[in-house]
Amino acid sequence: MLRQQDVGHRIVVRRIVGIREGRPLFSDALGELVELNETHITLATDQGRVQVPRDEVHRAKRVPAARRPTAAAVIALELAADQAWPAPVRGRLGDWLLRSAEGWTGRANTALPVGDPDRPLPAAVDAVERWYADQGQPAMVNTPLPLATPVGAELDARGWTARPLTLVQTVPLDRLLARLPVAAPGTELATAPSAEWLAVAAGRKGGLPDAARHVLTAVDRLRFAHLHVDGTLAAVARGTVTGEGRWLGLSMIEVVPGFRGRGLARRVLRALADWGADSGATDVFLQVEQRNTPAVTLYRSLGFTTHHTYLTRVAPA
Repeated sequence: MLRQQDVGHRIVVRRIVGIREGRPLFSDALGELVELNETHITLATDQGRVQVPRDEVHRAKRVPAARRPTAAAVIALELAADQAWPAPVRGRLGDWLLRSAEGWTGRANTALPVGDPDRPLPAAVDAVERWYADQGQPAMVNTPLPLATPVGAELDARGWTARPLTLVQTVPLDRLLARLPVAAPGTELATAPSAEWLAVAAGRKGGLPDAARHVLTAVDRLRFAHLHVDGTLAAVARGTVTGEGRWLGLSMIEVVPGFRGRGLARRVLRALADWGADSGATDVFLQVEQRNTPAVTLYRSLGFTTHHTYLTRVAPA
C-alpha cells in the first residue's frame, strides 16, 4: 500500500474499471505520485494528470524510477531557474534559499530546499515559517520531486497544502531551433520591457508591484520579445541566460487574445532561441503547470520533455 513517503516517486495503480461475465476488468496507470489522500490517488502521467478514486484501486505500488536526472543536475537547474527569476528579498538557511517578492508569483516567494539547511529538518521548517512571518507573508516551499520528498513528508505532517504540479521541462537548444519556423520580421528583442509588454504581463499576473519589476529585469543577460501585428502588440516572451551560460530560460510566453491560433508563440520563441544560441547557451528550460494542457501540448511538439517536477507547498493559515 502507498504511503505519504511515496509522493514524488513513480508508481503503478491498477484500478477496477468494470465487470464482465462476473470478473473484474482492470486498467493500469503509471506515473509520478502527486497526491495521496483518503479518497483519491493522483498521478502525473505522460498523458496528463490522472485521479483514481480509492474505492476503484485494486493494487498500487511503487516501481523503479524511469531514467531520472541526478540530484546534482536537479539542483543545478533549480539554481539556474532561481537566477532567471530573482526575488529582491533573499535569505539563506544553510544551502536553502529563502525568497520574497511582495507575493508576486509563487516562484519568487518560496523557500527552495536544495542542499543542507545546516540543522535538523523540523528545525529548518520552523526557521522557514519564522522567516516568512517576519516578511508578513504565508510560508511557502517549492519541493523539487523526488529530491525534496523528505521535506514534503515533513510538510504533510504539519498540514501544509499543495498547489498544482509544475513541470520543469528542457530541450537541447539545437533541437528546439530545428522545430521552430525560420525567424520572420516583426519580432523585436529589447533589453528592457516596453510599457505595452508590462501591461500584458500585468494582465496575466494580476498586477505588477515594484518587486515584480525586479524579478523581471534584474538578470544580467536577458531579452524581452515583442511581436507586433499591424502595429498592435500581439505576443510577448522573456528569455534569460543563466547557469554559467548553459541555460536559456523561457518565461512570460503570452499571445494576446484575438491573435491566438496564428503560430505567434513559435515566432517569439524563435527570436529568443536565436538570441540564446548567439549568447552561447546550449540547453533550454521552462516551467509550466501540468494542468495547462494547451501549453504542455505546444512544448511537447517543440521537443520539450520533463526534467523534474515540483510542488509549491503552502503553510496552513
